[in-house]
Amino acid sequence: MATKYKRVLLKLSGEALMGTQSFGIDPKALYSYAEEVASIHREGVQIGIVIGGGNIFRGIQAAANGITKVSGDYMGMLATVINSLALQNALESLGVDTRLQTAIKMEQIAEPLIRRRAIRHLEKGRVVIFGAGTGIPYFTTDTAAVLRAIEIEAEVILKGTRVDGVFSADPEKVPDAEFFSKIDYDFVINKQLKVMDQTAFTLCRENNLPIIVFNINQKGNLHNLITGNELGTLIINK
Repeated sequence: MATKYKRVLLKLSGEALMGTQSFGIDPKALYSYAEEVASIHREGVQIGIVIGGGNIFRGIQAAANGITKVSGDYMGMLATVINSLALQNALESLGVDTRLQTAIKMEQIAEPLIRRRAIRHLEKGRVVIFGAGTGIPYFTTDTAAVLRAIEIEAEVILKGTRVDGVFSADPEKVPDAEFFSKIDYDFVINKQLKVMDQTAFTLCRENNLPIIVFNINQKGNLHNLITGNELGTLIINK
């Protein structure tokens, strides 16, 4: 089956891995996401993945508990590596060849982040998971996702969420919130819609990198998106 995109960067939140739990990794959720990724890998799509660490640790919370913001952010980066290892294991159990690269060196468990090597892995059909965020504090995994997407020359960022796309307000709190199927970067900024943090969003706009926000929890959505079905919210330059 023909696919709409050849190379994508998938951004997942760490909270997505909690499933029905209050923290940690829910194996059911983990393998559900792995199966979604495997479904588009079988179509020949080259896939980079960045996953957050909020299910394990969040730097902002740590700062409130007496841990400095810098230390908290580094702890959060290590949490993303735990999630990345879990996702790598789940993908490989489904027969998907993967490589994990980290922005903080830890050679015993992952490759160091090397752009050319990552692209080569993608060309060879391996899913590349990028762990440890940007490798420096004060930046989110959203920013890390955009940076990696630019570096590997991805055609689009696919931001998997638990809602159907971008709305005028939180649809889980405001049932009649307006849904947007296609909008531009300026509209998001002017309306102060919560899509990504400002640094990540600005990088997307400056590099003309489209974002699609979609519901990753709806089984088959990722595959449908890749094969050309219009779903979620497309964000582009005017």
